[in-house]
Amino acid sequence: MTDPIALKLSAGAARARPVAISNWLYSVAFLVFIMVVVGGITRLTESGLSITEWKPITGALPPLSEADWLSEFQKYQQIPEYLEISGPAGMTLADFKFIYFWEWVHRLLGRLIGVAFALPLLWFGVKRAIPSGYGWRLVALLALGGLQGTIGWWMVSSGLSERTDVSHFRLAVHLLTALVILGGLVWTALDLRQLARGNDRSARMTGLGFAVLVVLLIQLLFGAYTAGLNAGYVASSWPLMNEYFIPGGIDWASGIWTALNNDPYLIHFIHRWWAWVAVGFLVILARKVRSIDRRASVAIHIAFGSQILLGIATVMTGIDIYLAVLHQAVGALVVAATVWGVHLLGRPAR
Repeated sequence: MTDPIALKLSAGAARARPVAISNWLYSVAFLVFIMVVVGGITRLTESGLSITEWKPITGALPPLSEADWLSEFQKYQQIPEYLEISGPAGMTLADFKFIYFWEWVHRLLGRLIGVAFALPLLWFGVKRAIPSGYGWRLVALLALGGLQGTIGWWMVSSGLSERTDVSHFRLAVHLLTALVILGGLVWTALDLRQLARGNDRSARMTGLGFAVLVVLLIQLLFGAYTAGLNAGYVASSWPLMNEYFIPGGIDWASGIWTALNNDPYLIHFIHRWWAWVAVGFLVILARKVRSIDRRASVAIHIAFGSQILLGIATVMTGIDIYLAVLHQAVGALVVAATVWGVHLLGRPAR
C-alpha cells in the first residue's frame, strides 16, 4: 500500500528542484544585468581598450606592482587610441589605472558569471535534478555565455591596430548577445516556475510576442550603434535635433543602407523615434497580460516609461555619464520585463 505521506514528500521534492534551479537562473540573470551596467560604464569612460591582451586565466589578477602597472601602461601606449587621443590629452599613469579598473572589473564579472553558471549546472546535473527537456537549454545558455567572452575580445581587438575605438558593429553584437542571454535566463526560469506549479508544458512564442521582441531588438540595435558611434553627442536638444526634426548632416552619398548603419545623425534620429514604436507595442503587450498577471503589466509600463524619460534626459544633458549608465541599466530591465510579458502570453492553460 502506498504511503500518502511519502507521496506528498516526493511531490514536494520534485517541485523544489525546479524552484531551486529557477532561483539560481535568476541570480545569474542579476549578474548579467550588473555586467551590462558595468559594460556601459566601461564604454562611457573609454576604458574598453585599456587591457590590450586577452588572458582568460592569468588576466583575472590585476597588476600587483608598480612595474606591472608601467608594463600595462606601455602596452596601451602602443595603440591608436593613446597615440591619437589619450596621449595628446596628457594621460597620466593614475588616469590609466582608472580606465584599467573598469575594464578589469568588466572582464572579472564575465569570469564570475561563467563560474556561477557552470559549477551549479554541473552540480544539478550530477544530482540528476535537471527536469527533462531543460538540460539542452541550460547547456546552450552556458555555451552562449562562453561565446560572449570570445565576442568581447573580438570587439576589443577591432580597436587595437588601426581604429581609435572599437567597431560599433562588434559592440552591437556584444551588447545584444548579453541581452539575449539575459532574456533566455529569465524565460527558462519562468518555465521552471510553471513546472513547479504542475504545468509541464513550456511557454510558446506567440505572434504578438515575436513582433514585440523584433521591434525591441531594432531599438536595442540602434541604441548599441548610438553608443558605438558616440551618436548621442550630435544633438543635445529634444524633440528637435539641432532645431530640425530630421537633422542636417546625414551623409547619403554611399546609399541608404550605409547611412542606416554608419551615419551618427541618422542613427541617433532612428533611435530617438523608433523608441515610440517600441512603446506602442509594449503598451499593447502590457494591456494583453494585465488580466493574466497585473504585476507584469505594471513592470512593463514602469520600465519603458523610465527608459523614455532617461533617454530624453541623457540627450538634453549632453550625455551625462550617470544618466547614460542608468539608461543602459533600465534598457536591460525593459528586456527582462518584456520577456516576462511575452512568456505570460505564451503560457499554456493548466
